[in-house]
Amino acid sequence: MSELLSDYEDFLKTEKRASANTVSSYLRDVNQFAAAMDGRGVELTQVVTRDVEDYANSLIKRGKSPATVTRSVASIKSFYSCLATKGYVIRNPAKGVSPAKVERKLPQVLTSKEVELFLEQPECTDLKGYRDRAMLELLYATGIRVSELIELDVDDLNLPGGVLKCFSKGKERVIPLYPAAIRALAEYINNVRPQLVDAPDETALFVNMSGERMSRQGFWKLIKHYQEKAGIQKDITPHTLRHSFAAHLLENGADLRSIQEMLGHADISSTQIYSKLINQKIKDVYKKAHPRA
Repeated sequence: MSELLSDYEDFLKTEKRASANTVSSYLRDVNQFAAAMDGRGVELTQVVTRDVEDYANSLIKRGKSPATVTRSVASIKSFYSCLATKGYVIRNPAKGVSPAKVERKLPQVLTSKEVELFLEQPECTDLKGYRDRAMLELLYATGIRVSELIELDVDDLNLPGGVLKCFSKGKERVIPLYPAAIRALAEYINNVRPQLVDAPDETALFVNMSGERMSRQGFWKLIKHYQEKAGIQKDITPHTLRHSFAAHLLENGADLRSIQEMLGHADISSTQIYSKLINQKIKDVYKKAHPRA
């Protein structure tokens, strides 16, 4: 079993070029499935469709959400697709299993005023304040994922050209920067980063106070700190700024294809969720404002 899982991990990292979070999530799902099969005395290479269906149903009975069950089935399908490719199994037993029905929730976004309030929280009175202001401005300016933000190198930024190069899943996308973000980044790169970085060969754009590349956990804490400081009641995550970036662009006339390109969505359907968000907002305004609604 360990050999199969090891091969699958390598498959995700090298052939699929999956992110660290995706690899971790898929391996966790598959490990849980493997443990369940082991408990039933079923070898992973002997699993049939009924076994996968029974496992999915057991997750539902245990109160797992439709989204969790759907992701687990997708992970198992991916696992057996790998095994079939490598010749461990003849067919994918999860191929015919229907995922649980998922009611997709509309993403939570900040209003323009809430974004302004949030971005104003880092006080540019010390090194940390300047760094944090630059990070938050860049995140809202580009809508990139937090995983992409912390993986940025200095060379990915072209301030004279006013653009950011972002690499994800083997693809590059170029995203414009607004003037306030350019100013915050220029201040950070020219005057702050050199004081934080000890190693001359450090390539990371954003570093922690020890001069090392910023971690996902460190940035998460930073977001929560400024949410509390701003007194914003909405639950703000790094993805909230990404959602807000897309929704605000759409509200102000940007087309879906351009937003899809900037977000790095492979499928336009992932971007269309923001159209539903805007439509829902219009309905809410109508119900509150129309005298006969």
